[in-house]
Amino acid sequence: MHDELTREDIRKMQEELDYRRLELMPGLIEEVKRTRAFGDLSENFEYKAAKQAQNKNRSRIRYLEGMIKTAKIIEDRSGGDTVGLFDEVTIYLPEDDETEVIRVVTTVRCDPRKGLISRESPFGKQVLGKKVGDRFRVQVNEHVGYEAEIRSIVKAEDDGSVPLLQY
Repeated sequence: MHDELTREDIRKMQEELDYRRLELMPGLIEEVKRTRAFGDLSENFEYKAAKQAQNKNRSRIRYLEGMIKTAKIIEDRSGGDTVGLFDEVTIYLPEDDETEVIRVVTTVRCDPRKGLISRESPFGKQVLGKKVGDRFRVQVNEHVGYEAEIRSIVKAEDDGSVPLLQY
């Protein structure tokens, strides 16, 4: 399986990978050595915390390497009047009588609480390619769905301001 990522996603991942390998890892290795010297490892909280931090960093490095290695590069090819990646879109939800402003982004940069919706989510799939005035139904699962309408589209580019998801 290949993740569909933008060139900016890859650049951000490579930047984080370089930081984790070249700057963070040496410090974590030193911290493990320093805390190991405290004695009995079975009751050494500082050592356990240092090892956990080191393992978390190694895990993130493996994740980033895998994502970069298997990525399929995508580009936004939306027209000037249709919703594309990173565009700012005002959505009207008639059921709640509310409007929301969202941006459809790649999965590695989504954060629904901040209005950054994954292009692979049910909502993201429905919004991409729509025009102002288009109404659509988002089917979340077999039993749950809701209506929405595009109210406005402000064209944007991936300027790098949306950070990568962290864990």
